[in-house]
Amino acid sequence: MQDSHNAGPKPASRRGFFLGAATAGVAAAAVTALPKVVEAPVATAAPSLPPAPENGGGYSLSEHVKRYYKTASA
Repeated sequence: MQDSHNAGPKPASRRGFFLGAATAGVAAAAVTALPKVVEAPVATAAPSLPPAPENGGGYSLSEHVKRYYKTASA
């Protein structure tokens, strides 16, 4: 004989809902708290910059200046 209680899926319960919600909250907090893993860019040979002017001044678009413009525009 078959047990009539085991026929079909169980209805959802409030306890199961709250357990699932708590698990999702803990998972979201863990993902936020974990350090982000970012691959470092591969270092390439820096292009040779022209010599600085003798009297000072001058402007060159170096990597550090490009990085500044990129962060300032965001």
